[in-house]
Amino acid sequence: MPDSNQLTNHKGFIIVADLLIILAAYVGAFYIRYNGFPQENWNSFISLLPWILLIGLFFISIYELYALDRRKTLWDIMIKVVVAVIAMAFLTMAASYLFREFAMPRSIILIGSIFMVIFLTSFKLLYLKFTRGNVVGNVLFIGDAENTDKILSKIKKPMMKGTRITQLAPSTSMDKIKLYMKETDYVLLCTSVSKEEKSQIIYYAMKQNKLVYVIPTLYELLLQRANVSPLDDTLVMSVKPFGLTWDQTLVKRVCDLVASASLLIILSPVLLITAIVVKLEDPKGSVIYSQERFGKDNKPFTIYKFRSMIEGAESKTGPVLAVEDDDRITKVGRFMRATRLDELPQLFNVLKGDMSLVGPRPERGFFIKQLSKKHYHYGYRNKVKPGITGYAQIMGKYSTEVDDKLRFDLYYIRNYSFWLDIVILLKTFLVLLDKSKAEGTEKKEERTEKRVSQLTK
Repeated sequence: MPDSNQLTNHKGFIIVADLLIILAAYVGAFYIRYNGFPQENWNSFISLLPWILLIGLFFISIYELYALDRRKTLWDIMIKVVVAVIAMAFLTMAASYLFREFAMPRSIILIGSIFMVIFLTSFKLLYLKFTRGNVVGNVLFIGDAENTDKILSKIKKPMMKGTRITQLAPSTSMDKIKLYMKETDYVLLCTSVSKEEKSQIIYYAMKQNKLVYVIPTLYELLLQRANVSPLDDTLVMSVKPFGLTWDQTLVKRVCDLVASASLLIILSPVLLITAIVVKLEDPKGSVIYSQERFGKDNKPFTIYKFRSMIEGAESKTGPVLAVEDDDRITKVGRFMRATRLDELPQLFNVLKGDMSLVGPRPERGFFIKQLSKKHYHYGYRNKVKPGITGYAQIMGKYSTEVDDKLRFDLYYIRNYSFWLDIVILLKTFLVLLDKSKAEGTEKKEERTEKRVSQLTK
């Protein structure tokens, strides 16, 4: 397995290769369209080439097209490539108008985009085949039985069947850990490992040039973005309060206002058609489903959604999270959930100021009380406005467990920046095409059975 330096080299190689493929796709497009290089059209292309490559580099970075590992299926790779190429095509057309290079034919951009999808996907599949082989490597997992049960199901993906996992309890002696680490490619530390043990393991792993992955605790997340300053001759770290500064809040609100108003105008035909379809499926039912949720500083507000369940779905059961194959979800509702169309009315919540475009998802008071008892730091996620999409949504799934979603939400708040919001919004397009992101939570019995079967394989 490659060490950290080799991974950096792989990343650089893939980025350069992707840029060359983009160039080759346009050259091929000229051959297909003109069987040559007409002077006027070619000159416009050459003038735009720096921008084409810059746009390409931007979306290669945003959608992490350089991140290739055996966990990626053909569908995963294709989704990323297609979304990135479509975004490149639109920005390239915009650049041709902006820089008045009207001799750059739209047909060249279209044909070039088709070639890009084919060439980029083929390159990445071949790269995986010839550089990674069937065995991903040896993973040393240090954690308790509960964490092992949970993490094992995440590690053993379809394209990671060759992964060999060794599990050690946090109480294992350091000498034994060092012995196992010599035959290990990656080390994964769970939250049950103490700070002292983590420090010893990480220090030794660094000496052995091994990659270490740490599942962070709240304490470790709080230390992120801490300011380092000297106190006389002593180094101290200042840990700022959880939340956004006033200027970050102001910029975020202005962007929310402009974006939500613009999107409501642009998407008004989609909103109208969706409302009509919901009404046609159930003429007696309501189109909009409203519910009380809790926002910033636990202030209640009314959230709006297109109704995706039968009328009065929780009248008998009370508050219950949706599960896979939930019979309360209507046929139209299933499609809306898969495409996230049911969330569009929340743009009115953003316009009103109850929500933001990006942030932790708003939750009901019933579940907040339950989850706060189990996760004492759950309340920290309400230090910012809830969002239509968020870091937990692009990184996890609907069925991702609460503690994992919470880590993503707290990471977002601690590392907030305007740029991070842009990245999350752009990556949300990938979520719309990933069916697994829209699945309901698995029933506890089914989840347990799956994990037990994975442990016995």
